[in-house]
Amino acid sequence: MPEKTFPFSLTKEKKDNYLTQELTKLTLYHREHCRYYRKMTDAIGFDPAAIRHYADLPYLPVTLFKELRLSSLPEEEADYKTVTSSGTSSQKRSQIILDADTRTQQQIALTKIGSSFLGGRRMPYLVIDCPSTIHSRNNFSARTSGIIGFSIFGTHRTFALRDDMSLDLEAVRNFLEQYGGSRFLIFGFTFMVWEYFLRVLEKENIRLDCSNAILLHGGGWKKMQDKAVSKAEYKDRLQKACGISHVLEYYGMAEQTGSIFFECECGHLHCSDYSGILFRRPEDFSLCGIGEPGLIQVMSLLPKSYPGHNLLTEDEGRLLGVDDCPCGRAGEYFEVIGRVRNAELRGCSDTYEAIGS
Repeated sequence: MPEKTFPFSLTKEKKDNYLTQELTKLTLYHREHCRYYRKMTDAIGFDPAAIRHYADLPYLPVTLFKELRLSSLPEEEADYKTVTSSGTSSQKRSQIILDADTRTQQQIALTKIGSSFLGGRRMPYLVIDCPSTIHSRNNFSARTSGIIGFSIFGTHRTFALRDDMSLDLEAVRNFLEQYGGSRFLIFGFTFMVWEYFLRVLEKENIRLDCSNAILLHGGGWKKMQDKAVSKAEYKDRLQKACGISHVLEYYGMAEQTGSIFFECECGHLHCSDYSGILFRRPEDFSLCGIGEPGLIQVMSLLPKSYPGHNLLTEDEGRLLGVDDCPCGRAGEYFEVIGRVRNAELRGCSDTYEAIGS
């Protein structure tokens, strides 16, 4: 078994103590610097002295960021960027406020976590998206954030799609001719890889040799579920269409800086030393046991520019184990089942009316 190394080195007792201490500090910090957050935690009777474990700390539902602009920055602060979550034009989008320090810490964490799965050497980087996605740098989407963020693992960035979302087959073939003979990285959101890359290859009967690729993908499984596409079918058709056999999924969200969970060689998603994860029963929000499906709650030590350190998601998953994955990484490992339909998420939003207008 490989030696446990940072950022997957903290075993349960040490990590529980560490997260409890640091997340409590962050909770107090955001209470001091974000008036909305302070009012919500006051309304539920938050008492720091009563905290015995980080599971006792107040959490926010991710949907709250679609309703409120939550910031812990001084009002006069001008050096920040706004990230918006994915969604259709008819949906409200979350707005996440990131200052320079939080962005730097996010990049450091991503580098450390990603290197454990992708290695330390940068690779030629093929992006299943279009160039216009990264044009705006002050107000940008989750897609923009993903492309730019994962660029730390890539060189010679090439976009596989044109701005009208059609496949730029010439650009892809030129990329493969130059870099396809050795290991390279393909990045894309799950649905976009499926809809604008894989299905086009299948429809046009185009065969590409991507056998040296590592495909890193995440997000968009709700659309895949709607199309009744399983993860096994997804991987199988990628293998048949272009020879991709090394597929890594990640789980993360725009609403929580620093929480990104990569799939290991055993097919499990892993929680790093930077973050925590819990699973709660939707009927009463009590904690689930190992193997029991529940709502996913994610915690991160990084967000200081906004109170996004402790969030209840709309996703369902289950904890598979702690500290004993065959891949050798310490910490929790889990799986995501999918989006919970018609979930009534609670948290501090129970007292939403307490913050006033």
